[in-house]
Amino acid sequence: MKTLNVSFKEEQRINQWWLRLILLITLGVVLYSIYRFYQVDEQSTNDHLAFWPGVLIGLAAVALVWFWKLTTTIDNYGLQIKCPFVNKKVKWDEIEKLEVLDYGFVGGWGVRIGTKYGTAYNTSGSKGMAIELKNKKKFLVGTQREDELKKIVEKWKNM
Repeated sequence: MKTLNVSFKEEQRINQWWLRLILLITLGVVLYSIYRFYQVDEQSTNDHLAFWPGVLIGLAAVALVWFWKLTTTIDNYGLQIKCPFVNKKVKWDEIEKLEVLDYGFVGGWGVRIGTKYGTAYNTSGSKGMAIELKNKKKFLVGTQREDELKKIVEKWKNM
């Protein structure tokens, strides 16, 4: 098993001011809808069945984006990526190719499936580390600390 003498941890959140504003407005609309729902007289059972699933989905979507966190950890034995619903661990021995690059826009933030880099995990910006495994699976993890990752990639290439 290959080891690399490195320690790197980066936590990223979706914190663009305009996206937070959209989330707050969306939350306001959902809360106002709940308020108005109880102001109307004589609601039928069908109204409840249609209304509450939509409210719960709206609140869940707002909470997911508001509390989204992407954590990248790199240590002696490999790398780990954590975000909602994902906990991916890769050992150094499993990696075929590693590259820090400017990936451009991959269609938004979060988890993007089917990009030319495989699955992309990102929160903002356009810099990241592209990883290709020996089994030919690919993925990309975004970063705000590009220079530190470049040093790690150089160490990996020289081990």
